[in-house]
Amino acid sequence: MPVPAEMPGQPIGPLPTPDPGPAGGPLPLSEPGESAGVTRPFTTMVRRADFVAANKGLRVSRPGLVLLAHGNGGKGMRAGITVTKRIGNAVVRNRMKRRFRALLREVLPAHGLPDTDHVVIGREGGVERDFALLRGELLAALGRAAQGKGDGPRRPRGDGKRR
Repeated sequence: MPVPAEMPGQPIGPLPTPDPGPAGGPLPLSEPGESAGVTRPFTTMVRRADFVAANKGLRVSRPGLVLLAHGNGGKGMRAGITVTKRIGNAVVRNRMKRRFRALLREVLPAHGLPDTDHVVIGREGGVERDFALLRGELLAALGRAAQGKGDGPRRPRGDGKRR
């Protein structure tokens, strides 16, 4: 099949050359999904074993979230988010995770504990809570964790069944 000489909406001629960047030097390289030259003060936890280990640490409960803080032996400041199916459908859970990610990016660099894994667990009323209220709850939880004051041990569910 012959290729038409001119396709509507497509540029004709050679492709434009990329901008050489400041002072004619090469553009800075960055990881996919990150802006060039931006350093992140914390890394994201992805392995299940890290979340299980964080569960052995300090637990601070607030109405919109639960914070788990556990020392990680010099791996730097790390953060993870957990939202269970009990909270709602996928749309609701993803919305809550997006809100928590924004909250962690804002609060953790200045108030996070060094060399600690921080896990934020979403609670049922958390998705409807005001963002400023969630920020205050996270700051209060981080303050209690920094003082070493966690909540008492969790109550057993009693019937042994999952909800």
